[in-house]
Amino acid sequence: MTTATRAYVSRLAGLPVFDPNGDRVGKVRDVVVALRVGTAAPRVLGLVVEVVARRRIFVPMGRVTTLDPGSVVLSTGTLNLKRFEQRRGETLVLGELLDRRVQVAESGRPATVVDAGIEQTRTGDWVLSRLAVQEPGRLGRRGQLHQLAWDEVTGLALPQTGQGAETLIATYRELNAADVAHALQDLPIKRRHEVAEALDDERLADVLGELPEADQITILGTLEEKRAADVLEVMDPDDAADLLAELSNVDRNRLLELMEPDEAEPVRQLLKYSEDTAGGIMTSEPVILTPDATIAEALARVREPALSPALASQVYVCRPPSATPTGRYLGLAHIQGLLREPPSTLVSGVLDDLEPLRPEAPLAEVTQYFATYNLVAAPVVDAQGRLVGAVSVDDVLDHLLPENWRERARRG
Repeated sequence: MTTATRAYVSRLAGLPVFDPNGDRVGKVRDVVVALRVGTAAPRVLGLVVEVVARRRIFVPMGRVTTLDPGSVVLSTGTLNLKRFEQRRGETLVLGELLDRRVQVAESGRPATVVDAGIEQTRTGDWVLSRLAVQEPGRLGRRGQLHQLAWDEVTGLALPQTGQGAETLIATYRELNAADVAHALQDLPIKRRHEVAEALDDERLADVLGELPEADQITILGTLEEKRAADVLEVMDPDDAADLLAELSNVDRNRLLELMEPDEAEPVRQLLKYSEDTAGGIMTSEPVILTPDATIAEALARVREPALSPALASQVYVCRPPSATPTGRYLGLAHIQGLLREPPSTLVSGVLDDLEPLRPEAPLAEVTQYFATYNLVAAPVVDAQGRLVGAVSVDDVLDHLLPENWRERARRG
């Protein structure tokens, strides 16, 4: 299937949603966006998907790999089944934007929003870029229909006034998570917490991962427990485990209990390992494929925008199940090697049988392993031959550098 880079929201409503194995998990009910100040197009945060028993859940846009006129396909079959609750700063396109009165900027004429188009940018993010608006007609007739860019209408953007965090957040929209983290550290403590509260869960999770541990703990502590658990759920499991390891046993266990079981379990597993071992610094969510997967499937998986460059450098082939701990680990395939083979070739035919790391391998051994084999990521396999995770080079560097290296970098 081909993935559309633009779609109108009214046509997404009711579309079936499938997991990577082709099993239907639900249907689209709405699209969640974050309005911004001025003429900046709203960022698409994710989809509201109706699953069993008419339960509506939130699916982050980063987990959508295919969006076409007939279906939506997700990158993972593991979903957070917590009931969707709209947060401050979130807007439902179907529920709140359609039928809103606006003005056409060029003519000043009033119009009504009848549809909205979302579009994927070159960075992989999605924005609400276009609006279909209808002017009022005469004598009960329908007026003229226009398809306009977001900045060609007025009346929907956030107000510029006030001390709310939205205006400040809008100035951060083009910054990467590390730069936002640096900017937050320069704010007064009260203002820092206001901005953290207003960021959506995924953005806040990314920013927390770039902050010193002391600041992570402070910001997490200012959030309501339920919100803190939600943010931990969307963090990479290794980052969430590192953060929870700094909390008291009471606080750690309380937050783990509030997390969805499927999201909490990988974090619990990582917390079992010492922080200065391969198991303690690995992520439990590398790209895992079964032996019957093709190279075309492998290349599609590593295109996921949420993957770091290190984790996207190779895929790991294992017997089912494909969630860690997996079935028997068979080997890994480097992306450079996959690009040299026909797309229909099975990944299992081009595997590298490099000896994997053990979870208990100390940091010095992990560092030597990376230097010896010139890798940017490495598999971690337990005594039963199951893949339990992968260590990336950025994980290694984080643990080799001084604890306050982020603070030093910020100060230059």
